[in-house]
Amino acid sequence: MALRAGSHRLPSLLQPRRVLGWGGALAVGLAAVNCNWRSIAGNIRNASTLTTYRSRTFTRSLATVKSSLFSIPTTTMSITPPQPAPAWNHTPEDITRLNNEYIAAHRAKQDAVGALAPEDCNFTSVFVALADADAHFDAGTEPLAFYQNVSPTKELRDASNEAESLVRQFSVESSMRLDVYHAKVAAQKNLKESGAWDKLSPEEKRLVDKMILDGTRAGLALPEKERIELTALKKELSQVCLDFSKNFNEENGVITFTEEELKGVPKDVISGYTKRTEGSQEVYDVTYKTPDIFPVFKFAENPETRRRAQEGHESRLEVNVPLLSKALDLRRQIAKILGYNTWADYITEEKMIKSGKGVDDFLNDLQEKLLPVGTKEREILLAIKKKEHEAKGIPFDGEFYIWDYRYYDRKYIEESLDLDDSLVKEYFPVSVVVPTILSIYQNLLGVRFEEIQGSTWHPEVQQFAVWEKDAKDESGFIGYCYLDLFPREAKYSHAAVWPLLPGYDLPGGKRSYPLAAMVANLAKPTPDKPALMRHDDVVTFFHEMGHVFHGLLSKTQFARFHGTSVARDFVEAPSQMLENWCWEPKVLEQMSSHYETQKPLSPELIEKIIKSRYVNVGLFYLRQLFFAKFDLKVHTDKEGEDYTSLWNTLREKISLVKSIKECPGQGYLSQAPLATLLGDTMLDTTATLTPSSSRRTSTVFKADPLDPARGKQYRDKILRAGGSREELESLEDFLGRPPNSDAFLKELFGTLPSANL
Repeated sequence: MALRAGSHRLPSLLQPRRVLGWGGALAVGLAAVNCNWRSIAGNIRNASTLTTYRSRTFTRSLATVKSSLFSIPTTTMSITPPQPAPAWNHTPEDITRLNNEYIAAHRAKQDAVGALAPEDCNFTSVFVALADADAHFDAGTEPLAFYQNVSPTKELRDASNEAESLVRQFSVESSMRLDVYHAKVAAQKNLKESGAWDKLSPEEKRLVDKMILDGTRAGLALPEKERIELTALKKELSQVCLDFSKNFNEENGVITFTEEELKGVPKDVISGYTKRTEGSQEVYDVTYKTPDIFPVFKFAENPETRRRAQEGHESRLEVNVPLLSKALDLRRQIAKILGYNTWADYITEEKMIKSGKGVDDFLNDLQEKLLPVGTKEREILLAIKKKEHEAKGIPFDGEFYIWDYRYYDRKYIEESLDLDDSLVKEYFPVSVVVPTILSIYQNLLGVRFEEIQGSTWHPEVQQFAVWEKDAKDESGFIGYCYLDLFPREAKYSHAAVWPLLPGYDLPGGKRSYPLAAMVANLAKPTPDKPALMRHDDVVTFFHEMGHVFHGLLSKTQFARFHGTSVARDFVEAPSQMLENWCWEPKVLEQMSSHYETQKPLSPELIEKIIKSRYVNVGLFYLRQLFFAKFDLKVHTDKEGEDYTSLWNTLREKISLVKSIKECPGQGYLSQAPLATLLGDTMLDTTATLTPSSSRRTSTVFKADPLDPARGKQYRDKILRAGGSREELESLEDFLGRPPNSDAFLKELFGTLPSANL
């Protein structure tokens, strides 16, 4: 889930730089911005450019695989984009030099604003000047910081990490500049006294209000002693977050199993593991990357194998445990100095849900409704476990463990729906799914992708220029999109989108255009089969492309409000909504094509997939609720505690799964689960913005989930505004009514519970 927030603003100083999706930085906390815990044009089935896979082709070089997997049949544009794509040819020395230059230039612009006489402070000289400086600074430093997540070269990653560290330190200093804050206050006073305030647009007024709020939330109204202490604490917290992120990105552990221990894991998955000889037997090294380890969780028949895999996976980032404890302690100190009861109260002040108590009430109410459902589901899965253990002669202790959850969830789906996850995967070759999803988005949102050949950070990366569907000249240019989809060593290990360049207005009516990069870890081809995607992978890809388009199709005056620069408890809502297309019969048929027969999913299989969505939904949401409640508790407690113990005891209590060994799972928690729960519930987006299905209630997309007219409405009312207006205002504009949780609860439970969230 990770979202890079502009480094110049205080809220982002205390959280990772902006990433959408699964986050690798220290995103634990209500300050977190990265969520998503689930883990191109034309009719792709008729596209002659796509390769038909046969076994003899599977050993192609990865470069060849890349070109054939993502060949996209589009009309070549004769129009040159008004803004060239950036070059990705930096050396470590370039990163250091450029980063220092951007910092120096930004400091000089702040010096100029801070030196203004009070009577010379106005909207242009202060707020526009600072907004432009921030935009240029972010556009320069964000790509340099991005290298640490994707570069195959350690020297580049290290230089990138160090550059981000310097940017964070500078950003803390910037947020604490009293002279700049006084200039903002003077400018606001002059605007209102002169009557110029009434002539500002709503977005311009919002810029003023947000910039003033930055200073008050930074503590600039406090005495000098407290300001100095705050600055030191923020710098220390910033470095802790960066170290946490670095450990996450560079984790490269493996766990070793024999072939017998991997019994049940699909052979095409096993064939992709590293095979070696250890002593007298052959063994397989399994990385903790999602495509490698999740099949062990879901398919390994030996409970001891699953236990070892689960405990290894949860312990892989034990190095982050002291960093988390340190960060939480620093956050408590900062909140206290700023006058907030808890860090949760500080962070929620700028969210749609306005207090830590509001969050707690929301989560408790949801837990009360989910617990009876999850308890019944646990009993069903436990009965399946008992039956299997008795049949295989395995001792049964009557307990349901965390390593049982994914395995028996799959078994139940297979038994109750006759749905084979491995069979479904065969219908989702990457070569079909990726272009088709892009095609769906293009048609729905009225845009066109053009593949371009240029500089990238790795040969596997694909670049696209994105245009309005009917673009006739450069005015139809939208921005750039990059796809980096396969795992490799030292690369960010989940799925996320980096909005590397914002879109915003330039002087003279011109525009600076956005760039969004999706980083994912889809399974690569194996010696037996092409690159295939589980349905979960398809959902994740659809979700992440939602973030891409939020970044591309926003059109705001100021970079500060562009795209995903929205309230943190709203940022996932648009992509959460778009996930629902992956459960629509029409869409499932369109983006499926068996890797051997090229036939789409049958109506029977599609029906089973849709039904599987609601299987064990109580346990699923209780697991997400656990993440959210752990997050809330550690940010409302006044004293530190043993967070490993808390992680395990709270999970057992809420998620209804036991463990034997207390593993430090909090060392890798990098989601903002609250935002996703809010996106699914309070905002009502998964049900009320989405297509209809057997348990869906209404609304905008009900008649036709792929209707371009409705897509335009979504684009204009949700995506275009970004953070330039209140998020609830955008939702009401789109829905035609205030959002609520009713549709979500109906979707989960079939009927509406008496209490309202």
